[in-house]
Amino acid sequence: MTPSKPIQQLLDIARRGERTLIVGILNVTPDSFSDGGQYLDRERAIAHGVEMVRDGADILDIGGESTRPGAQAVPLDEELARAIPVIEALSRRVAAPISIDTRNAPVAERAIEAGAVMVNDVSAMSHDPAMAETVGRTGAAVCLMHMRGTPETMQQKPEYDDVVAEIRGYLALRMAAAMEAGIRADRMIVDPGLGFGKTLEHNLEALRNLRALTDLGAPVMVGASRKAMLGALLGGAPPEDRFEGSAATTALAIANGASLVRVHDVRAMARVARVADAIVRGVRA
Repeated sequence: MTPSKPIQQLLDIARRGERTLIVGILNVTPDSFSDGGQYLDRERAIAHGVEMVRDGADILDIGGESTRPGAQAVPLDEELARAIPVIEALSRRVAAPISIDTRNAPVAERAIEAGAVMVNDVSAMSHDPAMAETVGRTGAAVCLMHMRGTPETMQQKPEYDDVVAEIRGYLALRMAAAMEAGIRADRMIVDPGLGFGKTLEHNLEALRNLRALTDLGAPVMVGASRKAMLGALLGGAPPEDRFEGSAATTALAIANGASLVRVHDVRAMARVARVADAIVRGVRA
């Protein structure tokens, strides 16, 4: 196994804008919007994680609870049973750092014990009051995402006076709360939360104005891969037919200031990022 870059080294690369980091999505759920059920089998999930790292994933983001629009919360024991064995196995099999995609502090704690070094929390640590303390105590990195409402309710007529300003203000507040809990600023990532309590126009406005988030002091991650906004722009295309839209948003997110992209199609999007980095950052791998 090739020695990995520690998560802090990767975050420093992202903060300095040296290149775009690829975050591979691994949903071990039956109901995620794009790959639900595909990797619920443990061995298949592990094999896919290994493949994504081979294809260029810098970080693997593993989740045991779907947060698609309308998704219902799952019991903690079920989320743990889905995610923890996969994290344990992959932490021994791959060099890439592992992130746990969860809103729940007990899941984050067990994931970190199993080998995860980052928490990707769609609620920006507001869902579970214990999450900030857990992340601060363990020294994990954290991604703070903007979401209006909950997965169950977030797409019920979301409204904003100024979507970009409200995303930025919320993330600034959550970063401040994280620092109060002992989480260092250089251990944080922010995410505008495309599709999480936002209409198509809100998502497009956020993408156009990503640079409004870059002065928060944390690298920006964008996750647009296969999302419904792309289906809407592509005439109702289903998730498996949104490849070109995912590629376009990956390239344009990088051009607009993203330092990490969270993707399903790792090999292809790593190649997109490689070309985008050469154009935008003047970096040639």
